[in-house]
Amino acid sequence: MHVPANPPKLSAPIDLDHVRALFSRLDRTRPADFLRREIASRMVDRLELVKIAPLRVLDAGCGDGADLAVLQKMYAAAQILGIDAAEAPLRAVRSQGAKQSSLNQLLSKLLPSKAGIDLLCGDFADLPLAPNSIDLVWSNLALHWHPQPDRVFAEWRRVLRVNSLLMFSCFGPDTLRELRTAFAEADLAPHVLPFVDMHDFGDQLVEVGFSTPVLDMEVITVTYDTAQALLADVRALGGNPLGTRSRGLMGKQAWQRMLAALERQRRPDGKLALTFEVIYGHAFRPAPRTTSKGEAIIRFDLPRKK
Repeated sequence: MHVPANPPKLSAPIDLDHVRALFSRLDRTRPADFLRREIASRMVDRLELVKIAPLRVLDAGCGDGADLAVLQKMYAAAQILGIDAAEAPLRAVRSQGAKQSSLNQLLSKLLPSKAGIDLLCGDFADLPLAPNSIDLVWSNLALHWHPQPDRVFAEWRRVLRVNSLLMFSCFGPDTLRELRTAFAEADLAPHVLPFVDMHDFGDQLVEVGFSTPVLDMEVITVTYDTAQALLADVRALGGNPLGTRSRGLMGKQAWQRMLAALERQRRPDGKLALTFEVIYGHAFRPAPRTTSKGEAIIRFDLPRKK
């Protein structure tokens, strides 16, 4: 792994075991798939502007495989690898694969032998993959669930081939700001992740060796009729994975204060709003500038023959 010069940065005290448990409950997470699908669609729009033909694609944080199907459709001749820390979503992908139609099975036989979808269970900051083995790393709304994003970037750079592409999306600091404000009136315990700023991600990408990272953000607002529906979507998106979260239930009075604070935020149209700051990033792994012994590599572009 290309280790950053500085010690790994802790974005938040995230409990990875708790994250794994949260995303193992598909009945709980699937109601928020509408947002994941919308962000995936916007990522595809950006990816279509980059002319690449990857032979091996990694979906880091693949969940129950919706993006795997998108990537396979875009790059039919590629091997698509999906990795997720939770086993339950991967079982759901395998179950869908077992139901594959006879026509799809026939088409699969016509593709190159390495084409298709393969699944791995593990931490996407410690990939069981060889260096220089991936042409595209794709990660949709997964990075913010890891406490050390700089370590994740370093690992993604390690497995990418030279001049290959990283593309990801994640939540930024303004995400769930309405809920953060409401909980602040209930108690002092942390209830919402302190999401990492886009500019910090850019610095981390450069530090671990990516070239010319491009990051942008947009704000998506989802509206609800009831606080219960809003809170259900927050739980479906992953809830509160902080290791510093309160282990007990919030008291009834504190809960009512939080709900009252949420209700006071209703818009003129009577709806409750929930903000999502979505960060999009992409970067390339550049060719090395030095050898393993620290010697400078100088490249010469020879003139083309006319």
